[in-house]
Amino acid sequence: MINTIYKEGLFEGKIVLITGGGTGIGLRIAREFCQLGAKAIIASRSSDKLIAGLKVLTDEGADAIALECNIRDEESIKKCVKAGIEQYSRIDILVNNGGGQFPSPAEYINRKGWHAVIETNLTGTFFITQEVFNQSMSKNGGSIINITMDNRNGFPMLAHSAAARAGVQNITMSLANEWGKYGVRVNSISPGTIESSGLDTYAPEFQEYVRGYGKNNQHFRLGTEAEVAATVIFLSSPGAAFITGVNLAVDGGESIYTPLMPPIDNQKNEKFDDE
Repeated sequence: MINTIYKEGLFEGKIVLITGGGTGIGLRIAREFCQLGAKAIIASRSSDKLIAGLKVLTDEGADAIALECNIRDEESIKKCVKAGIEQYSRIDILVNNGGGQFPSPAEYINRKGWHAVIETNLTGTFFITQEVFNQSMSKNGGSIINITMDNRNGFPMLAHSAAARAGVQNITMSLANEWGKYGVRVNSISPGTIESSGLDTYAPEFQEYVRGYGKNNQHFRLGTEAEVAATVIFLSSPGAAFITGVNLAVDGGESIYTPLMPPIDNQKNEKFDDE
């Protein structure tokens, strides 16, 4: 089991769909929702990640299913959402965590690579959100949380992903306006640099660069998967019932970093994790 600050049974009977839910932040989000009473649908295009992630959930006693879904493919999206609703009758919460990118200087990003990242992080996010709305939330209401990135100052080496995630943040506001009348809240989260299994997919030298840059905050450390998950839980909960159309930075102050007040290694800044 995991450590949680939230009330037992908070999401009893709720159904949550999490893209990119087989590993990393997505799996951590799924685990916390399930521990709080929700039933989870984890989706990913990787069957191996889904099998491993579902085992973690079921070993903890969760009521969960795993569905293959390529968010760049319209038919795959439709099939995934339909299967989830057939299993659980509706979707109350959608967490758009799935995505992907590769580090590259902007001058070397080719058209194919650019479109692959945009189609995954922006287009895919929009169309699975649209499908969940059309099949379920237009009738039952719900909460949508989009996981983006801390890109308010741009993001060197990830210009394609920064552009896509900025689009998602704007879509968040547009959909919050359009779908409020249906009882749907739409918010986004911009994590700072998080110590997650996702970092392991990059080359060692890029990991070193990110981990160094990621300490430019007032906690002088990277964030944890649990800290991102806790924020998703809050925005999905009744405690956030009057919050929609906002982007919340979960970055320890990374987005307000200034060399005029550099961070220091302060052991009083505790972290929240699984322990």
